[in-house]
Amino acid sequence: MPTTNSTQSSAVSSTPRRVPRRSRLAVVGVAAVAALADWAILAKLAGLTLTARQGGIQHIGAAAVLAATIVIAFAGWGLLAILERRTKNARDTWTIIATIVCVLSLGSPLTNGIGLGAKLGLASLHLIVGVTVILGLRRTALSAERC
Repeated sequence: MPTTNSTQSSAVSSTPRRVPRRSRLAVVGVAAVAALADWAILAKLAGLTLTARQGGIQHIGAAAVLAATIVIAFAGWGLLAILERRTKNARDTWTIIATIVCVLSLGSPLTNGIGLGAKLGLASLHLIVGVTVILGLRRTALSAERC
């Protein structure tokens, strides 16, 4: 028996789909650019020395900022993808988890940064990346209504 257009359209509309122009890879890129811009402002323009105690004294350079941002953004992406497959309310669950992780991550720069400028500068990097990744990936998530 041939299917009608209404049957096909209802089958298509019940399948969750991503909203066009909301790329998760773009979120990773924007987070990296934002983090590098913040680092450049802090380290180059403001002249802050971004150092921390991490098994010794570590100077936080552009490469470290870029690598950490990319790793965190892809980890957030991966968790969101897992939650979308396994839970009904992935967007909200992911947002809560990501916000908690972002807030908890502030403990590292605030306790390990060397000097007030480094502490505040490194904390700003954590916040820039956290907010960018949380808001960006949240916009790409499938909502509970769509699942």
